[in-house]
Amino acid sequence: MSIDWAAINSKLPIGRSEEEKEQRLALFKQFDNGNGFLSLAEIDKSIGNLLQLDDVFDIKPAIMRAFQLAKSVVKSNKKSGDDFIEWCEFRYFLLSLRQYLEYYEAFERIDSDSNHQISLTEFKQAQEKIEKWVGPISPEDEFNAIDKNGGGSILFDEFCDWAIKKSLDLEDDVD
Repeated sequence: MSIDWAAINSKLPIGRSEEEKEQRLALFKQFDNGNGFLSLAEIDKSIGNLLQLDDVFDIKPAIMRAFQLAKSVVKSNKKSGDDFIEWCEFRYFLLSLRQYLEYYEAFERIDSDSNHQISLTEFKQAQEKIEKWVGPISPEDEFNAIDKNGGGSILFDEFCDWAIKKSLDLEDDVD
Protein backbone atom coordinates (compact mmCIF):
# COMPACT_ATOMS: atom_id res chain seq x y z
CA MET A 1 0.00 0.00 0.00
CA SER A 2 1.09 3.56 -0.49
CA ILE A 3 0.23 6.82 1.15
CA ASP A 4 -2.67 8.97 -0.05
CA TRP A 5 -0.70 12.22 0.04
CA ALA A 6 -3.70 14.43 -0.67
CA ALA A 7 -5.47 12.96 2.37
CA ILE A 8 -2.38 13.41 4.54
CA ASN A 9 -1.95 17.01 3.41
CA SER A 10 -5.60 17.77 4.16
CA LYS A 11 -5.19 16.47 7.72
CA LEU A 12 -2.00 18.44 8.47
CA PRO A 13 -2.84 22.17 8.45
CA ILE A 14 0.62 23.63 7.91
CA GLY A 15 -0.19 26.80 5.97
CA ARG A 16 -0.17 30.35 7.30
CA SER A 17 -3.74 31.30 6.41
CA GLU A 18 -6.19 32.15 9.19
CA GLU A 19 -8.27 29.11 8.26
CA GLU A 20 -5.32 26.73 8.63
CA LYS A 21 -4.22 28.43 11.85
CA GLU A 22 -7.71 27.81 13.27
CA GLN A 23 -7.60 24.19 12.10
CA ARG A 24 -4.16 23.81 13.69
CA LEU A 25 -5.38 25.28 16.98
CA ALA A 26 -8.37 22.91 16.98
CA LEU A 27 -6.00 20.00 16.33
CA PHE A 28 -3.65 21.11 19.12
CA LYS A 29 -6.58 21.33 21.56
CA GLN A 30 -7.81 17.91 20.42
CA PHE A 31 -4.36 16.39 21.09
CA ASP A 32 -3.83 18.23 24.40
CA ASN A 33 -4.87 16.64 27.69
CA GLY A 34 -5.65 20.10 29.06
CA ASN A 35 -2.26 21.28 30.29
CA GLY A 36 -1.38 23.43 27.25
CA PHE A 37 1.48 21.34 25.86
CA LEU A 38 1.91 18.00 24.14
CA SER A 39 3.97 15.02 25.20
CA LEU A 40 5.38 12.52 22.75
CA ALA A 41 2.79 10.00 23.97
CA GLU A 42 -0.08 12.43 23.29
CA ILE A 43 1.25 13.20 19.83
CA ASP A 44 2.00 9.57 18.98
CA LYS A 45 -1.52 8.45 19.86
CA SER A 46 -3.26 11.46 18.30
CA ILE A 47 -1.30 11.47 15.04
CA GLY A 48 -1.82 7.71 14.71
CA ASN A 49 -5.57 8.19 15.09
CA LEU A 50 -5.62 11.19 12.77
CA LEU A 51 -3.60 9.80 9.87
CA GLN A 52 -4.63 6.13 10.05
CA LEU A 53 -1.46 4.85 8.38
CA ASP A 54 -1.04 1.61 10.34
CA ASP A 55 -1.88 -0.41 7.22
CA VAL A 56 0.81 1.41 5.25
CA PHE A 57 3.75 1.52 7.69
CA ASP A 58 4.75 2.28 11.25
CA ILE A 59 4.94 6.08 11.43
CA LYS A 60 6.59 6.19 14.86
CA PRO A 61 10.09 6.93 13.49
CA ALA A 62 8.75 9.90 11.52
CA ILE A 63 6.81 11.17 14.54
CA MET A 64 9.88 10.85 16.78
CA ARG A 65 12.14 12.78 14.38
CA ALA A 66 9.57 15.55 13.88
CA PHE A 67 8.93 15.79 17.64
CA GLN A 68 12.63 16.04 18.48
CA LEU A 69 13.23 18.62 15.77
CA ALA A 70 10.24 20.79 16.67
CA LYS A 71 11.02 20.96 20.37
CA SER A 72 14.62 21.91 19.73
CA VAL A 73 14.32 24.40 16.86
CA VAL A 74 11.52 26.75 17.83
CA LYS A 75 12.40 29.05 20.69
CA SER A 76 9.82 29.25 23.46
CA ASN A 77 9.67 30.07 27.13
CA LYS A 78 9.43 26.33 27.76
CA LYS A 79 7.10 26.60 30.73
CA SER A 80 6.49 22.95 30.05
CA GLY A 81 10.11 21.87 30.00
CA ASP A 82 12.13 20.51 27.12
CA ASP A 83 10.23 17.24 26.77
CA PHE A 84 7.03 18.75 25.37
CA ILE A 85 5.77 20.69 22.37
CA GLU A 86 4.02 23.97 23.01
CA TRP A 87 1.59 25.76 20.70
CA CYS A 88 4.36 27.93 19.21
CA GLU A 89 6.17 24.75 18.11
CA PHE A 90 3.17 22.84 16.78
CA ARG A 91 3.16 24.18 13.20
CA TYR A 92 6.83 23.34 12.88
CA PHE A 93 6.09 19.84 14.20
CA LEU A 94 3.40 19.32 11.54
CA LEU A 95 5.67 20.64 8.77
CA SER A 96 8.47 18.36 9.91
CA LEU A 97 6.15 15.38 10.26
CA ARG A 98 4.92 15.77 6.68
CA GLN A 99 8.51 15.83 5.43
CA TYR A 100 9.61 12.86 7.56
CA LEU A 101 6.60 10.86 6.38
CA GLU A 102 7.87 11.38 2.84
CA TYR A 103 11.37 10.30 3.86
CA TYR A 104 9.99 7.26 5.65
CA GLU A 105 7.96 6.27 2.61
CA ALA A 106 11.14 6.51 0.49
CA PHE A 107 13.10 4.54 3.09
CA GLU A 108 10.46 1.79 3.10
CA ARG A 109 10.51 1.58 -0.71
CA ILE A 110 14.24 0.86 -0.60
CA ASP A 111 14.16 -1.47 2.45
CA SER A 112 12.89 -4.48 0.48
CA ASP A 113 13.25 -6.98 3.34
CA SER A 114 11.47 -4.66 5.84
CA ASN A 115 14.13 -5.00 8.53
CA HIS A 116 14.26 -1.21 9.17
CA GLN A 117 17.68 -0.78 7.63
CA ILE A 118 18.97 -0.52 4.08
CA SER A 119 21.79 -2.77 2.92
CA LEU A 120 24.19 -1.90 0.13
CA THR A 121 22.46 -4.52 -2.04
CA GLU A 122 19.04 -2.93 -1.45
CA PHE A 123 20.48 0.52 -2.13
CA LYS A 124 22.03 -0.62 -5.42
CA GLN A 125 18.81 -2.37 -6.47
CA ALA A 126 16.87 0.86 -5.83
CA GLN A 127 19.28 3.12 -7.74
CA GLU A 128 16.77 3.96 -10.46
CA LYS A 129 14.12 4.93 -7.88
CA ILE A 130 16.58 6.93 -5.81
CA GLU A 131 17.78 8.85 -8.85
CA LYS A 132 14.18 9.92 -9.55
CA TRP A 133 14.12 11.45 -6.07
CA VAL A 134 17.58 13.04 -5.80
CA GLY A 135 19.25 12.94 -9.22
CA PRO A 136 22.25 10.88 -10.39
CA ILE A 137 24.23 8.99 -7.73
CA SER A 138 27.15 6.61 -7.50
CA PRO A 139 25.50 3.92 -5.34
CA GLU A 140 28.52 2.65 -3.39
CA ASP A 141 29.96 6.10 -2.74
CA GLU A 142 26.56 7.46 -1.75
CA PHE A 143 25.85 4.47 0.49
CA ASN A 144 29.16 4.90 2.31
CA ALA A 145 28.52 8.61 2.76
CA ILE A 146 25.08 7.93 4.26
CA ASP A 147 26.25 5.12 6.58
CA LYS A 148 27.77 7.57 9.09
CA ASN A 149 28.23 5.01 11.86
CA GLY A 150 29.97 2.55 9.51
CA GLY A 151 27.60 -0.23 10.52
CA GLY A 152 27.21 -1.57 7.00
CA SER A 153 23.59 -0.53 6.70
CA ILE A 154 21.63 2.72 6.53
CA LEU A 155 19.37 3.51 9.47
CA PHE A 156 16.36 5.82 9.19
CA ASP A 157 18.09 8.71 11.00
CA GLU A 158 21.08 8.47 8.67
CA PHE A 159 18.75 8.31 5.67
CA CYS A 160 16.91 11.44 6.83
CA ASP A 161 20.11 13.43 7.24
CA TRP A 162 21.07 12.48 3.68
CA ALA A 163 17.57 13.07 2.29
CA ILE A 164 17.54 16.59 3.70
CA LYS A 165 20.91 17.39 2.13
CA LYS A 166 19.78 15.95 -1.21
CA SER A 167 16.31 17.60 -1.11
CA LEU A 168 14.74 14.18 -1.67
CA ASP A 169 11.32 14.47 -3.27
CA LEU A 170 9.15 11.47 -4.06
CA GLU A 171 7.85 11.56 -7.59
CA ASP A 172 4.30 10.57 -6.63
CA ASP A 173 3.58 12.66 -3.54
CA VAL A 174 1.50 15.83 -3.56
CA ASP A 175 3.77 18.70 -2.51
